[in-house]
Amino acid sequence: MTPSSPDPPTRPRTTAGSWIRSVGSWIRSAPGTYIWLAALFVTAVIVHQMSPDFEEDFLRQRSTNIHELSRDPVRVLITSAFWIDGGHWVPYAVLYTVFHARAERWLGTLRWLAVALAAHALATLVSEGLLAWAIRHGHVPPAAANTLDVGVSYALAGVVAVLTYRTPAPWRYVYLFAVLVFYGIPLITGRTFTDLGHFTSVLIGLACYPLTRSRPKTKTPPAQ
Repeated sequence: MTPSSPDPPTRPRTTAGSWIRSVGSWIRSAPGTYIWLAALFVTAVIVHQMSPDFEEDFLRQRSTNIHELSRDPVRVLITSAFWIDGGHWVPYAVLYTVFHARAERWLGTLRWLAVALAAHALATLVSEGLLAWAIRHGHVPPAAANTLDVGVSYALAGVVAVLTYRTPAPWRYVYLFAVLVFYGIPLITGRTFTDLGHFTSVLIGLACYPLTRSRPKTKTPPAQ
């Protein structure tokens, strides 16, 4: 009599509960990223309820432009990081998961936040400072002092750049080249103050190399 062959192993079933636990573990491994992203979701919903004229005026008061920075720099540097011009949240959800969450798991929440805040604040001050100089010397009309400038792209650019040190060689140099090209070409062709701000953010992120030294162990979500 031929012995029967053992039954093939069966894959564990993925239940809704296990999927929710996996997502929860993933979010807990980068809490700062997803708290920030949740705040952006709330503000994006609020923006979608506004009329276009009211939205522009509302966001302008929270912009890091020269006018608002001269009145209350701390307030606008903070509030501008929680509003998205246009309210398109989904692309930021993808970008935050790909870049911010990865950097936070690698560096730890405090170091990741230091990179993001340094890029956001310093790049804003550099770009707006140059814009103020251009207005003072007649290269740009005075109305540019009250432009609409909110968003989180400077912080994102800084975090994208610091991840260069997370990328193993030789791919590190390919990654760095791609980052410099992505942010450098708009600076050369467009030459706007926001293009300068993005490229400055990249340089700030690269200058944060000391924060990547003696970093904590990367957090990984536990296996389910």
